[in-house]
Amino acid sequence: MLTREQAIEAVQAVTAQYSAYHVAVRDVIVKDRQVSLTVLTASDELKPSLEAALREALAQAGAETVHCRFRALEAPPAEQAAAPAGAKGAGPVKGHGAGLQSPLLDPRSGVQFIAVASGKGGVGKSTVSVNLAAALARQGKRVGIIDADIYGFSVPDMMGIEERPSVEDERIVPIERFGVKVMSMGFFVEDNSPVVWRGPMLGKMLRNFFAEVEWGELDYMLLDLPPGTGDIALDVHQIIPQSKEIIVTTPHATAAFVAARAGAMAVKTNHDIIGVVENMSYYRNKAGEEEYVFGRDGGARLAETLHVELLAQIPLGQPDNHPLEPDFSPSVYKPETEIGKIYDQLAAKVVDKLGG
Repeated sequence: MLTREQAIEAVQAVTAQYSAYHVAVRDVIVKDRQVSLTVLTASDELKPSLEAALREALAQAGAETVHCRFRALEAPPAEQAAAPAGAKGAGPVKGHGAGLQSPLLDPRSGVQFIAVASGKGGVGKSTVSVNLAAALARQGKRVGIIDADIYGFSVPDMMGIEERPSVEDERIVPIERFGVKVMSMGFFVEDNSPVVWRGPMLGKMLRNFFAEVEWGELDYMLLDLPPGTGDIALDVHQIIPQSKEIIVTTPHATAAFVAARAGAMAVKTNHDIIGVVENMSYYRNKAGEEEYVFGRDGGARLAETLHVELLAQIPLGQPDNHPLEPDFSPSVYKPETEIGKIYDQLAAKVVDKLGG
């Protein structure tokens, strides 16, 4: 059976032959001897020979099928400086997220990035983020979560975290809760004060979450994005081009319509969408009947529009947690509950789709 490590080793042997050129490979996924990967190169002329070499190397390693996605690689700074203004190949304009170096972002780290997005607020995107992270951890995965909603941070409170991160050897050590390593703007704000920052400062804080935090080894990193398609979402797309996305909506037609914008942004920035999660799908009354208080089928229609799978339909329901419990949290569902089991099923689907 071909492993992801074997596939990466075969890929690295090929890219070493192209060391004189600007080539990088990211997002290597292996599933049932099928390999998909993203190839970044600054030269269109290299694509045919590079793809042929990758296919041959992976076939020799045991791959039956290979799918290569080619993306433009930004030219190195020296070449950008030498290129005349406006010249073709001078590279895109850099935003707040450009040029970040971090071990976490190295393609060889093996970390799978999952951005959880929505078109609007109030659909339960953060609830989905924290419960998916906890469910992945229950499956034995090493999981981190970044509360990237800098203005509307909520992850620490939702997970019942009251302590602050420590600093060791000038590196921030994230808080661990339910087996998930957590980092949030909420750890650095006193008394729930509002964050009054413009875009560049938001981007700087997000960069710090990647570059100055000691994450250790992770299998999955979840990013709870702010709603909409603003600065932070753009920075995440630029910092982590290999990130996958989950779009969260409610069954209401308007919510699904707005959520389609977040999906369209992922498509335009060459990010793959894992699927759609429909939250607050129904309410189960005392008689055990399902009541569709926010309408029906919004998630299914959104998934159809984006040509992806509807991963889960999560009902309304309050977590059965008591403040006196040692692991109390306001928003994390216990694994033995109906909704907790749905999140476990969602986590299993995500792991299967990402080949992990």
